[in-house]
Amino acid sequence: MNITKNISALISRVSTIKEQLFSPKYLLYTNVAISISLSATGDVLEQQYEILKNEWDKWSLHRTRNMAISGMSIGIVCHYWYKYLDAKIPGRTITVVLKKVVIDQLVCSPLCIAMFFLTLGILEKSSWSELKTEIINKAHKLYVAEWVIWPPAQIFNFYCLPSKYRVLYDNTISLGYDVYTSQVKHNNLMYNSH
Repeated sequence: MNITKNISALISRVSTIKEQLFSPKYLLYTNVAISISLSATGDVLEQQYEILKNEWDKWSLHRTRNMAISGMSIGIVCHYWYKYLDAKIPGRTITVVLKKVVIDQLVCSPLCIAMFFLTLGILEKSSWSELKTEIINKAHKLYVAEWVIWPPAQIFNFYCLPSKYRVLYDNTISLGYDVYTSQVKHNNLMYNSH
């Protein structure tokens, strides 16, 4: 009987914490923390893969930190983007959902890709010329992947989920994409471990 009571108390406590984290008061912080965590995790997974393939000597905390910070900037953008999109285009009909998906792909996807490269360019102290070259050479790879991954994922997001869970869902789907963004960003780059 004590086990059942303890499990029930634990479930109740977890539910209370979840409600607090996803309340309007804390939602931005929750979304940013999720974005930071999963961007860092994606980079750690990609680095581990590169180490196993002998493309990398050892794990770089510096690189993971930078990827986490880029996740933070994108998490902030996504938080406000979803609030804006849901306010401007309310509803969950299939027409509304498809409209949101197309606008998301045409506006938010390029914005997030630009934020990704810009944030990392600043952290890596890249010159404007280096940043521009990297965007020209790599951004299209991410944008093509965005068109493969995100439209089906966003149909579910916009049709089924309450607005407060959009960034959580987005980041959960994004974990695999974050591995890919790290690979695209750091491909053919001799990165010094710090």
